[in-house]
Amino acid sequence: MCESVGVRRFHEKIEIEMSIRDENEKVVVKRLPPWTTNITCRGLVASIVIGVVYSLIVMKLNLTTGLVPNLNVSAALLGFVFIKTWTKLVHKSGFVTSPFTKQENTIIQTCAVACYSIAVGGGFGSYLLGLNKKTYQEAGVDVQGNSPGSYKEPGIGWMTGFLFVTSFVGLLALVPLRKIMIIDYKLTYPSGTATAVLINKFHTPKGDKMAKKQVVGFIKLMSASFVWACFQWFYSGSGTCGFTYFPTFGLKAFKNSFYFDFSMTYIGSGMICSHLVNLSLLAGAVLSYGLMWPLIEDQKGSWFPSSLPESSMKSLNGYKVFISIALILGDGLYNFLKIVVFTARTIYLTSRKMPETNDNDQPGNDSELNEVFLRDSIPFWLAATGYIMFSIVSIFVIPLMFPELKWYYVVIAYIIAPSLGFCNAYGAGLTDMNMAYNYGKVALFVLSAISGKHDGVIAGLVGCGLIKSIVSLSSDLMHDLKTGHLTLTSPRSMLVSQAIGTTIGCVVAPLTFFLFYKAFDVGNPDGEYKAPYAIVYRNMAILGVEGFSALPSHCLQLCYMFFGFAMVANLARDVCPEKIGRLIPLPMAMAVPFLVGAYFAIDMCVGSLVVFIWHRVDKRKASLMVPAVASGLICGDGLWILPSSILSLARINPPICMNFVPTKTT
Repeated sequence: MCESVGVRRFHEKIEIEMSIRDENEKVVVKRLPPWTTNITCRGLVASIVIGVVYSLIVMKLNLTTGLVPNLNVSAALLGFVFIKTWTKLVHKSGFVTSPFTKQENTIIQTCAVACYSIAVGGGFGSYLLGLNKKTYQEAGVDVQGNSPGSYKEPGIGWMTGFLFVTSFVGLLALVPLRKIMIIDYKLTYPSGTATAVLINKFHTPKGDKMAKKQVVGFIKLMSASFVWACFQWFYSGSGTCGFTYFPTFGLKAFKNSFYFDFSMTYIGSGMICSHLVNLSLLAGAVLSYGLMWPLIEDQKGSWFPSSLPESSMKSLNGYKVFISIALILGDGLYNFLKIVVFTARTIYLTSRKMPETNDNDQPGNDSELNEVFLRDSIPFWLAATGYIMFSIVSIFVIPLMFPELKWYYVVIAYIIAPSLGFCNAYGAGLTDMNMAYNYGKVALFVLSAISGKHDGVIAGLVGCGLIKSIVSLSSDLMHDLKTGHLTLTSPRSMLVSQAIGTTIGCVVAPLTFFLFYKAFDVGNPDGEYKAPYAIVYRNMAILGVEGFSALPSHCLQLCYMFFGFAMVANLARDVCPEKIGRLIPLPMAMAVPFLVGAYFAIDMCVGSLVVFIWHRVDKRKASLMVPAVASGLICGDGLWILPSSILSLARINPPICMNFVPTKTT
């Protein structure tokens, strides 16, 4: 959610002009080395290191707030830093290395992003975690749709197997359509284009100087963030201790989750995300924890039994979860319908103009770029055979893992997946919005409803992951192919690097998840690692099985109201003039603090405030340094996760508990 808005803001700062278009371009194209030279050992090492570090970071974000910013730009920067440092060290040792090209930089970025994308979209904070026993119990063992025994505890083996059989199908689903999407339809894929522009600028004399400044800023802030995280650990004791629970605005506000928790990860994320996203988060926090939840809690004994714990789905937690679901579904449905209509209209208009267009007659044509893009073609038979083979494996393996999901549902999913992937990839090419989660939610509701009360929850959650994975990966591949198209990188090397990164991610992501799962209390609604979307997805499945009877008293009316609000708010943003539309909050962003609390929204608004002041003081320097500084803050805090997890697993507790209590009155 933050990705599309945050990246869009970054695009506005970049002049989308290709540095490769010069009078010698034809010579450059003809002298490009074979595609196999783009994939190097040093590049793979860099990709693995970056992919593992970012997997740790995004896994923490997945399990705390579920809000993950776009890190593609910083992945490209880190790839550049890694290889430049590598080559300098090798040269000082007296060895000669091959030149570092933008094609190799593109491959590193693609492979690293493919690796950590598995941690982002693999369902570890949503549909897969929604299968575990803790989430099953939190949803309510007395709820009819939440049938006894409808859970599956996380395991490295089955999670890794599930990722392997579902992830690779999406890589091959749209490969035959790459020419149509990128060359014929000329889809922009803003994230892919922005990354390409950045990489092209890195590999120029001026870009090298720019990168050096960013590197210095990145290293300084990463070091400071790591040291600060280490310092905080000594005071974190156990329970609500340390700077993480600092009652910034007083103890009463602290009780309602309004405090600043000194998290460099959230501040860095706030610097990457747009001001609109961060202010929408704050608006959602004020509306929920500042107004609604205290008022609903006062209805204890009237709307819901006072004997129920707050965590029960028939108590206050039920309102939190289902109202969040209403906001998410309203926002998702509106954007889904908007993009479908926009995509259909664009395809229709493009098809009418296509016969009249000729690339060679257009000013500034991309014939040389297209030549490289089409030179190393990926045979249709290879993509089709691979898709069929991986599909057959999934049809046999997934029902063995989850007997609740019948094999014929998997067959139907793989038959319709390419068409769904095309719709999503086309829409993403126009708007930069990946709607894969919405396709997954549709599959979740449909499969939950038709599978019956006993099998519905597990079938819905697994089917959601199946569809979401295929649709999302096919769109991600098109973004990467667009980057490769603009950096003169062979599609074959892009596909191979994507496959390598996906393979690494399928191994690294479950291991990273289990590092958190064993070291911390994941899924505790009162702890740091709340994993809010796990309970959301499970209750969506229960809603699909049981219908509105799963809702607590008066919750349905509130859900209708917030569903309508999400639709109307999005419509108003599109219809109203820009000056008014930009003041209307994003419903999807507002939904996150409804479950998580206000503290992280305050952190992210601090990040926005830093960016705002920096732009006022020195706009040019801010535009250059904000992505690097934000990435440094996120990476430094993320790197501390590994030693803190090891300390926790070794049962070494912090020596001090810094806590705050009210002054005793006499």
